[in-house]
This record gives sequence, structure tokens and C-alpha cells, in this order.
Amino acid sequence: MDFLLTFINSLPGALGQGVIWGIMAIGVYITYRILDVADLTVDGSLCTGGAVCAVCISLGWNPWLAMLLAIIAGMLSGLVTGIFHTVCGIPAILAGILTQLALYSLNLRIMAIGDAAVKTKATLAVSVDKNDLLVSSRYVREAALNNPLLLLAVLAVLVIALLYWFFGTELGCALRATGSNSSMARAQGINTDSSKALGLVVSNGLVALAGALLSQYQGSATIDMGRGAIVIGLAAVIIGEVLFDKVFHNFALKLLSAIIGAIIYYVVITLVLRMGLQSTDLKLLTALVVAVFLTIPYWKGKYFTKPVKRGGNDHA
Repeated sequence: MDFLLTFINSLPGALGQGVIWGIMAIGVYITYRILDVADLTVDGSLCTGGAVCAVCISLGWNPWLAMLLAIIAGMLSGLVTGIFHTVCGIPAILAGILTQLALYSLNLRIMAIGDAAVKTKATLAVSVDKNDLLVSSRYVREAALNNPLLLLAVLAVLVIALLYWFFGTELGCALRATGSNSSMARAQGINTDSSKALGLVVSNGLVALAGALLSQYQGSATIDMGRGAIVIGLAAVIIGEVLFDKVFHNFALKLLSAIIGAIIYYVVITLVLRMGLQSTDLKLLTALVVAVFLTIPYWKGKYFTKPVKRGGNDHA
């Protein structure tokens, strides 16, 4: 009984985490599903968004402006990866790794801005008592307007609406065509290099937005806050696709499925932790969750789908 009560009490926090990481998962969806590019920049750009937002807020800046600057910083990170990939000819996965490595050092310096005593800093705390934060886990269980779940839900809907509009424009359609068939897109006069770079910019901007929200929600930005972000994002995307692929056909609903997948992921994580699993085992659990949801579609197609008969009738 105590276990059940503890789990229920933890659900609002898991829901808040799920929505934030769901926004990040949408960024992963853009590169992984739309562009068909494996982008590992997100492990660094999520921390960059959190670091920029935390620094700006600690310096007394407006939190909305802090989040805007965090998004811009994330977009610049994606642009660097795009330049590495399209201009320098570096494979996408290696380009993301290079940017991620560079961001690690850069993030350490970003979090030290405003502190004359040090040149690098691995953790930067922001307090809801001292700073003006938009979301904080402290109020996640309160039935009031300062409950972060309200603003997070609005932001998630706004992100989905903006992306639904953008991918319906000529520029967005060119981006989708590039990911679908790059050769055909070039034949139609589309600059596929620009489209890939744009997709990486948009993706990492969303990832940085999630980092900015996460740093406020948990009360700090840390140098390791983005470690494993790509795996969590993939887990959310895959869970959403496995559960809702037959139901959600609209593009906006596909984006929504990534957020729902992230929420389910964090609810499962919370449940397992309450059952006694150590927090140090979370990476192992994440790998198992992703492996299971990747296996389900394969087994379903192999063992539970009736084979299609080929050939015509024997008699005319």
C-alpha cells in the first residue's frame, strides 16, 4: 500500500519530466524520422540550452528572454553540425559527435559566466526562491496556476502547432522531401544540403528549449544533464510509434505521440525506481526499454502477420 501511494505521489513529477523530454523527443523525431539522420549533437545541445538559460536567469534576466537565447544557442549548435556534415563532408553521426565534444568544453565556460572566481563550472543552481523561474518541480503537486504542468502543456501544444504549420510550408515540404528521397529532391531542384542543415538547426533548437525548461524545473544546470539524451529521445519516439502508429496518421498526432512516449517512459522509470531499482541502473533500464520496443514491431511483422500470397491464378 505504501508503495502504491508513493508511486501515485511521484506521478505529477514524472509527468512534468515526460513533457519536457517529450519536447526534446520531437527534436529527435525531426532528425531521426524526417531527415533520416543520426544526430548525436543533442547530448550537448540540451546542456547548452540549460546552461544558457540558467546563466541568464542567475544574472537577473527575464526567463522568457533566457529561454529564447537558449533556443538560439541550440540552433547555432545544430548549424555547426550541419556545416560539418554538408560543407566539410563529414558523416552526420561523426559531425554530431564532434559538435557534442566541443559543446562539453563550451558548456563548462558558459556556466562560469558572471563568476569571476572561476573560468569553468560543472553545476549552476537556480532557485525558485531567489530567481524568477517559469517552471519548478516544487509546485508540481499544487492545484494552482503556478503548477508547471499547465505551462508545459501549453508550450508542448504550441511547439506541435508551429511545427505542423512549418512542415506544411514550401520550406518544410522541401525538408521532408530531402529526408524521404534525397536524390529525387535534388532532381526537383531542392538544395538538400541546406535542407539538412535547416533540419539540424530546428531539431537542436527544440532540444535546447527542453534543456532550458529542464534546468528551471530541476533547479540547476549540470554538465552531465544531456548525457544519454539521444537514447531517451529515441525511446520516446519508438514507444510512441509502437503504441500509436496505427491510430495517429496526422503529422501533428505523430509529434504528439513522441511526447506521450516520453511520458510513458518516465512513468515506467518512476515505477521501477519505486520498486527498488538503483538510480545507477537507469541507463541499463533505458537500453532494455528501447530494445523491447524496437523488437515488438519486428516480431509482430515476422510472427503475427499473415504472409501475402504471390502469383496469379493457376487457370485463366
